[in-house]
Amino acid sequence: MSHRSLAAVMIAIGWLVPVAASGQSQARSAADTAATWTPPRTPDGRPDLQGFWTTQTFTPLERPEHLAGKEFFTEEEAAALHQQFTAEGVDPLARSAINLDDVEARETRLYQTNRDDGTYVHYDNELWLRTVVPKGLSSRRTSLITDPPDGQIPPLTPEAEQRMAAAREARGQRGAFDGYEIRPLSERCIAWPHNGPPMVPPAYNDIHQIFQTPDHVVVFTELTNNSPRIIPLDGRPFISDKIRQFPGDSRGHWEGDTLVVETTNFTDKTRFQRSSDALHVVERFTRVDADTILYEFTVDDPTSWTSPWSAEIPMVKTEGPLFEYACHEGNYDVRHLLEIYRNLEIQAAADASEPGSK
Repeated sequence: MSHRSLAAVMIAIGWLVPVAASGQSQARSAADTAATWTPPRTPDGRPDLQGFWTTQTFTPLERPEHLAGKEFFTEEEAAALHQQFTAEGVDPLARSAINLDDVEARETRLYQTNRDDGTYVHYDNELWLRTVVPKGLSSRRTSLITDPPDGQIPPLTPEAEQRMAAAREARGQRGAFDGYEIRPLSERCIAWPHNGPPMVPPAYNDIHQIFQTPDHVVVFTELTNNSPRIIPLDGRPFISDKIRQFPGDSRGHWEGDTLVVETTNFTDKTRFQRSSDALHVVERFTRVDADTILYEFTVDDPTSWTSPWSAEIPMVKTEGPLFEYACHEGNYDVRHLLEIYRNLEIQAAADASEPGSK
């Protein structure tokens, strides 16, 4: 059987069997494992979180519409989906496949297939996006969001709606390449939305390296701007509320064997899921077994969402080394992008000055 035919069978098994699952056994199993398993410890007696960890997953942040009301896959469904996603030839970037409810459409998306001649249109994904840990599902959850129960980001507040509308209007009055200040932060190599906090799985380059000392924890993300998160654990106060930073200001402490990190002082330019500078993030890192850190976060911004919301992402042990992404704010492509718009302005002015022009 070809890989594509096998994938079609696995998709049919994974999506078309309407079996309900409470997920209680999964939650109980994780709790039992964490309660009975003894984590390795650093010289100061804390759980050792150090090493290389990946957050790669096909599990979406929000629950797909066709899975509404279904918080967990059954064990059979999850196994079939994992086999499908980790099959040879599957595009690691085809994250939206899980959002599709049509078997043929999902197969096309997973294999990036040209339906006319059946050829693949990968661009070296097989080489540079393959990892030691195959990209599958994070867990049997149908979404990374655990609260609210519907697996969806809560609605925006009226204040946030007005803020978004004003931003759209401002952008609409300017050309796409009118100025550097309206270009995305990631394009300018200033900040990436998945770096966090909170950390959400990116499309690729999803390895995190963790270092520990008695007074600090450092989280260095592969797809980053070469700026690791250095989190103090010594009880120092947060910086002045007048100082705002793209990653905010983080402070950590231990609650039993769980590292808890609280972050405030964000800039309003970060806009995590349309947040404002009132964003408040609480992260929890718990090593639940030899190969897994359970990463959980809760975000709150009363000026943006009608309620706080939470998600969980297993961080799975993987191999290093971590490679430099080498992205920095001096990226010359910003200048080249802006030159396009300047040239269009010059051309428009020249056309307007020609005889007979309106």
